[in-house]
Amino acid sequence: MTPIQHWQATRSLRLLLQTLRDLMVSMGPLLLLGGGLLVAAYWWLDPQPPRQVRLATGPAGSAYAGFGEGYAKALARERIQVQLIATEGAQDDLALLRAGEADVGFVRGGMADPAADTEAGIVSLGSLFYEPVWIFYRRDLAIARRQPGGELQHLTQLRGLRVNVDQDGSGVPQIAEKLLALNGLTPADLQLSNLAPDAAGAALRQGRLDAAVLISAPQAGLIRTLLRDPALALMAFEQNEAYSRHLPFLSTVRLPRGVVDLAADVPPQDVPLLATTTALLAREQTHPALRQLFAQAALGQHGGAGWFNGARDFPNTRTSELPVSAEGDRAINGTPPAWARYLPFWAGNLLERMWLVVGGLLVLMLPLSRVVPPLYTFRVRSRVFRWYARLREVEARLEAGAGERNALLDELDELDRVTHRIAVPLSYAEELYALRNNIHAVRKRLLAQRGRPAGGVMDLR
Repeated sequence: MTPIQHWQATRSLRLLLQTLRDLMVSMGPLLLLGGGLLVAAYWWLDPQPPRQVRLATGPAGSAYAGFGEGYAKALARERIQVQLIATEGAQDDLALLRAGEADVGFVRGGMADPAADTEAGIVSLGSLFYEPVWIFYRRDLAIARRQPGGELQHLTQLRGLRVNVDQDGSGVPQIAEKLLALNGLTPADLQLSNLAPDAAGAALRQGRLDAAVLISAPQAGLIRTLLRDPALALMAFEQNEAYSRHLPFLSTVRLPRGVVDLAADVPPQDVPLLATTTALLAREQTHPALRQLFAQAALGQHGGAGWFNGARDFPNTRTSELPVSAEGDRAINGTPPAWARYLPFWAGNLLERMWLVVGGLLVLMLPLSRVVPPLYTFRVRSRVFRWYARLREVEARLEAGAGERNALLDELDELDRVTHRIAVPLSYAEELYALRNNIHAVRKRLLAQRGRPAGGVMDLR
């Protein structure tokens, strides 16, 4: 590279860097304003969720506990830690939600108070699955009582028997009391106990109980064990339609023949049952992104076919007792946005919650951006115009006759050297060349004074 080429390359690079600096300085106020508004909006919207959430489940070994582990694994993929809170059941889960000691919880139908809980800020993320009312009893008991067909068929046949209705915190005693009341029975008409499900199952198989009332999803290991026990029988709710009319939170379902064990034909016939619908409830204070994650996880956890439902029957928003949150409705009934298929959750969530703010800022910034070109023009031209003050000073001294000519010429030469180092874009070169011409004009006037006599008359010889 020749010296001239090197000089030209250096000058071009310097001009480029200077232009970029001018642009950044000119846009600085606008960028600061936009950045400040964006930070304020981010702080106010709080788009990113906390990294820990509390999920109220149920007793160890229950279906709730199993589902809770599934949700914990699903959210762990998004780096959200789910703290599983073991409880006695749905009633305890609801109590923890009301007290703010849990963020999300499993609550079966009939437990919530639609008016009070809605006012307290508890919302549904969708209904998840059926939990049938299982009443297991000992076959030898029905035979000993000479019941028709050797089976118990009505709740009135439980009068005077040793019946377990689960723990108080499970919510089962409250539902059992309502069922008994429809049959004209009170808790005093039975020998009721409140053993935990596993303890009740063991007591029933050992003959220390006559019957046990359980409300649980069929995924629970205890339910499957009891269904396969030949010494036990499952009471059929032949009047399930009538029960569902009196208690709207109950649905009518049928346990299909052979669904438990096709090879052994268990059960040997369809069994009509009653079932509650369990929902995933959350507090309104729970971060919207967490509610969205739980609703999305519910699709994977409960979207398949089961003993009492077909594929994609759950989760749904049709059977919710409480208002369904926007996140739950969008995840279950809506179409996921296009970016959700390509972006990680945190980025998609940030975009979803901030796009309106960003759009508003763009609308606000477009009119304000009109000040950028004048600011840029002023900054570039100021690199030229600021030397006019020095040139005017030299010219004033020249007009006043103050200062030696050589000193003034040296000052003009220095000013000329400085202006030759000024780099401006080509569109502003006219101002730079005008400055140089003006410097040259002042120099010519100064040199012309050499022929002027002391009295001020020009010597033209």
